[in-house]
Amino acid sequence: MDISINLDELKFDANGLIPVTTQSYYTGKVLMQAYADKKAIETTINTGYATYFSRKRQKLWTKGETSGNKQKIVDIKIDCDMDSLLYLVKDYGVACHTGEESCFYRSILKKENRKPDAYEILPALYTKILERKQNKPKNSYIVKLFEKGSDKIIQKVGEESIETIIALKNNDKREIVYESSDLLFHLLIAFVDKNVKLEDIQEELLSRYK
Repeated sequence: MDISINLDELKFDANGLIPVTTQSYYTGKVLMQAYADKKAIETTINTGYATYFSRKRQKLWTKGETSGNKQKIVDIKIDCDMDSLLYLVKDYGVACHTGEESCFYRSILKKENRKPDAYEILPALYTKILERKQNKPKNSYIVKLFEKGSDKIIQKVGEESIETIIALKNNDKREIVYESSDLLFHLLIAFVDKNVKLEDIQEELLSRYK
C-alpha cells in the first residue's frame, strides 16, 4: 500500500501510541477501539491486515491471528489533529472477544425495544431474514414465503415493484416511501433466497461509481 504522509507526522502519545478506531467497510458499524505504535501501523500497511499494539502484553498483535477473525484493510484515515486513526476494514468474523460483532454492543442509555441504528437497518434486516429462514419460527410471514418457494418470492417482488411505480406516478411522498420500503424488504428476501449478499450489491454499485 502506498501512503500519503510520513508516519512521523502522526501525534503519538508519550508511550509512542495512537488510538485506532476500527469500522466495517460494508456496514459502517464501529467494531472496536485499540492502539497502535508506528511499527503496528507499518505492519498494517505492509500486510494489508489490521495490526495493533497490545498495551497489556506489550507486543504487536494482528486481529484474527488466533481467532481467524481477520480485518482486511480498505483504508486508513487520520483525524484533523493527526492524533487518532480509523481503520476501515472488510471484517471476517466478529470483532469482540465476547462473540459480539462489535465491542460497542452495550449502551449507557436505557431504551426499550432497541432497534438497529439507521445506518445498519439493511444489513440487520438481511440477517434477520436469514435467521428466520434457518430457524423457521412459527407464524412468520418470511418463513411462509420461503416455504412457498422462489416463484412466490419473485412474484412478491414484482407486485411491490408495480406498487412502487404507481406511487411514483402518483407523486405521493408518503406512498412512495411506504411502497419502496415494501419493495426493498421483499428484495432482501429474494437476495437471501438466491444467496446474494448485500456486499455483492455494494461492490457492483461501487464498480459503477466513476
